[in-house]
Amino acid sequence: MSEPSPSSVPAHVAIIMDGNGRWAKQRGLPRLEGHRRGVEAVRTATYAARDLGVKMLTLYAFSVENWQRPPDEVGALMGLLELYLKRELATFVRDRVRLLTIGRTEDLPAGVQKHLRATIEETKQFTDYTLVLALNYGSRSEVVDAARAYAAAVAAGQEKLNDRSWATFNRYLSTATLPDPDLVIRTSGEKRVSNFLLLQAAYAEFVFTPVLWPDFTKADLAAALAEYAGRERRFGLTSEQLRPAPAAGIT
Repeated sequence: MSEPSPSSVPAHVAIIMDGNGRWAKQRGLPRLEGHRRGVEAVRTATYAARDLGVKMLTLYAFSVENWQRPPDEVGALMGLLELYLKRELATFVRDRVRLLTIGRTEDLPAGVQKHLRATIEETKQFTDYTLVLALNYGSRSEVVDAARAYAAAVAAGQEKLNDRSWATFNRYLSTATLPDPDLVIRTSGEKRVSNFLLLQAAYAEFVFTPVLWPDFTKADLAAALAEYAGRERRFGLTSEQLRPAPAAGIT
């Protein structure tokens, strides 16, 4: 499959990485092996997105609801995350990949937090390509946190209670410094957003692929980008407004 033209490539792609457990089950393997292979797919997607011209990639790595999984699985996921950060730091620096996070990362294990801080600090000067990990993230929790911070700002006289602008409230979200996603992809065939970027994806395009996350390749990402390139994004306008008729006498 040919790669999409640069003019049609979304600047910001967000992916709900789903299907690690099913991938392992189909092969008679433990769930942890599915998560290990999922980490390899993270590496693949990170560089595939950059190669295809995407400027920012956000990956839904661990949700606030994921804490409800069996403790041994949660512990294994945190261990894989810490190992991933240890291994990738030098590569991120070499390839000039900036790492950012969204979510309540202060609730993550101390070791994970340590490596997150180190990687974010070591890569903060890079601007060409950004990887965002959504960790202990949930859109509803994000809104609650933002509403509390906004209310505190109003009480302190820093904001006006009757300010009804999205731009003002957006400053209190964990994504305040990030552009909204242009395209959201979910793997594994499920067709739901699972509490991911509910406000930010208000005008995003969505692509749902049956590919399980450990099997997700550069070709799969290119196919999603090609589908995106064929969409018409109207942002509440009509097609005619986006493509005005030529002036009289002009052919």
